[in-house]
Amino acid sequence: MRWYAATKNAGKLRELRAIFASYDIEMAVWETYAEPEETSDTYTGNALIKARSLREQLLRSGVRAPVLADDSGLEIAALGGRPGVYSAYYGGEHATWEQRRAAILREVAASGSSDRGARFVCVLCYIGIDGGEIFADGFAEGELSRDQRGELGFSYDPIFYEPGEGATFAELSEARKNVLSHRAKAAKALMEKLAAARGPSA
Repeated sequence: MRWYAATKNAGKLRELRAIFASYDIEMAVWETYAEPEETSDTYTGNALIKARSLREQLLRSGVRAPVLADDSGLEIAALGGRPGVYSAYYGGEHATWEQRRAAILREVAASGSSDRGARFVCVLCYIGIDGGEIFADGFAEGELSRDQRGELGFSYDPIFYEPGEGATFAELSEARKNVLSHRAKAAKALMEKLAAARGPSA
């Protein structure tokens, strides 16, 4: 089965493809996909904006296929849950991911808080061929590391420490991260909802 992913983020696309391959789903991209402005202040709202935009672009080209959009972010306890839904823009629209990670570490250090709690949040929006919309979320609970560690993963992975693994997400293999991540958990929840919607005879 082929779905289309509403993203131009190479790291996110790689993860989505690996995660959904285990469900026999090919995650394709629409080469001319024009990313919409994310105007919502919630993960759900932004995922919906992206999914609907891609679906409309596909339909205009005569393509009828399921679409999937992801909106995710890092929530840090010492920063009152920031950057959250604005994670991709923390430090300015043109900041690099390394600059964003460094800025977060500096801000938490300056806060004087000893709370290192952090979590990744992911909300997926699936739109079927019939236009039905289904949402699913997933969470990865962990801690904010004290420095950037690891060369794997992307975005905030080098500063997200998974205590059970004794490593940041950027130090874990792709296969291991794709078991533990917020995105993997949201995918599992989505597939369970789709299976329930099809019913036992599907």
